[in-house]
Amino acid sequence: MHKNIVILTGAGISAESGLSTFRDNQGFWDEYAIEEVATPEGFQKNPEMVHQFYNQRRAQLD
Repeated sequence: MHKNIVILTGAGISAESGLSTFRDNQGFWDEYAIEEVATPEGFQKNPEMVHQFYNQRRAQLD
C-alpha cells in the first residue's frame, strides 16, 4: 500500500519560519522591484543585483 503526503503552504509560511516576506511593510518588494530580480530581463540588465537579492534570501536560511 502506498501512502502519499501532501503539504500545502501559502505566503504566510515565510513569516512563521522567520524569513522576510515579500509583501509586508518591510518585505523584499519594498527594497527590490520584482521585474529587476525575478525575470530574465532583470538578470541580463543587472546580474549583480539579482545575485545580491538571492544571496540575501539564502543567508536568511542559516
